[in-house]
Amino acid sequence: MLSSSSIVALAAVAGLVGIIWISRRYFGSWSVARRQAETEHAMKQFRMQRELLEAKFYDLARVSGKPRGLKWLDGDWQSDVTFARACDTGLLTAFVGLHIRFEAIEGGDMEGVAAVDTVRDAAAVFQYQLGRWGTGGRVLMNMNPAEAVTRLAGQFAPVIVAGS
Repeated sequence: MLSSSSIVALAAVAGLVGIIWISRRYFGSWSVARRQAETEHAMKQFRMQRELLEAKFYDLARVSGKPRGLKWLDGDWQSDVTFARACDTGLLTAFVGLHIRFEAIEGGDMEGVAAVDTVRDAAAVFQYQLGRWGTGGRVLMNMNPAEAVTRLAGQFAPVIVAGS
């Protein structure tokens, strides 16, 4: 037979479990809504800052030394953008379409390679962190933004915005 103190303890535990369950349901849905609003804000911010971000990307990519043996001539930005979240960090990431032209560096490994002149499809990478968009000049060659997210499945998950 249970003592009255045991019954009170069981009731307290049951009440605590109930409170935790209700809190998780309430705050969990609140957290999802908050993240959704934050994502929509970040995407809007990206669209407003896109031209500046593209210029910063190009400056960084041009001096990166990648691809080896090639010099960046120019980039033609495409309209397509695909947003995704990094699976490990949760960082919102934008992949932007870019057509890039290179030339071989004189005396380098790529000099004389016919394919150097070919315009390359690429996806420029931008990340949203601490309320700001930035870039390290990372480019994913030979793929458009949608292909980048598909090929990097497991590393990135597509962002789905409610109502779109």
